[in-house]
Amino acid sequence: MSSRPELQAPPEIFYDDVEARKYTSSSRIAEIQTKLSERALELLALPDDGVPRLLLDIGCGSGLSGETITENGHQWIGLDISESMLNVALQNEVEGDLLLGDMGQGLGLRPGVIDGAISISAVQWLCNADKSSHEPRLRLKAFFGSLYRCLARGARAVLQVYPENLAQRELILSYAMRSGFAGGVVVDYPHSTKKRKEYLVLTCGPPSVSSAVPSGKGEDGESCSDDESSGDEENQTVCISDRHRPRKKQKVNKKGKGREWVLRKKDQMRRKGNVVPPDTKYTARKRKAHF
Repeated sequence: MSSRPELQAPPEIFYDDVEARKYTSSSRIAEIQTKLSERALELLALPDDGVPRLLLDIGCGSGLSGETITENGHQWIGLDISESMLNVALQNEVEGDLLLGDMGQGLGLRPGVIDGAISISAVQWLCNADKSSHEPRLRLKAFFGSLYRCLARGARAVLQVYPENLAQRELILSYAMRSGFAGGVVVDYPHSTKKRKEYLVLTCGPPSVSSAVPSGKGEDGESCSDDESSGDEENQTVCISDRHRPRKKQKVNKKGKGREWVLRKKDQMRRKGNVVPPDTKYTARKRKAHF
């Protein structure tokens, strides 16, 4: 059986009471969640003015990432589909407000009320069809569309994901761009198999200087340039900021097909045994615009 949780069962079934307690009580998982959440907040690039912001934690689980948000002095709302995970969060008396819901059906929040959003290891679940009614593309469209609407203008969303392959990463990113976001993918430790982490860094609004994609971290913990992390297509930092590229104009033959082309096609049809009208002086003659 695959070790990826999203390939074993739907999240509301996989994270039952037993798995939720096991997940939260693991010191290793808690440490990883804390590091990922701190990195997500760093990429969120909130103003350092001492004013607490209202953040959205998508796939908040038992509130491990929410605790990091609280420690940084911000308020947060957590959304998760697993009732067992949210029950553990309530038992731990987390500071944030908790919502039980499916992000693939939209977030259902008022427009422009969220100052930033983070998500740790959750968005890739949308690429699976766990029910006959699930269509991954429609679920991604509903999620990113509702996320774009609830974010304040210029706010960022940082989504840490574990895409199964390059095609899945491009699918997620393409629907984010279609919803109006600017940004791209930041890859930390691109040349490491175990430490490699990918973050979708999205800005609500058209491309601008503030929507530039930050650099990923290298093996030494320092920022690495795009040249250092572009050894192959899988390891590149993908940045799609210009969503409205002008389409290439197709060459149009003003003369049209012509009589010779029509006669040649009719001969081909006759050789195939098809019934073709005989050639006359009216064959391929251009009709007048008005009768």
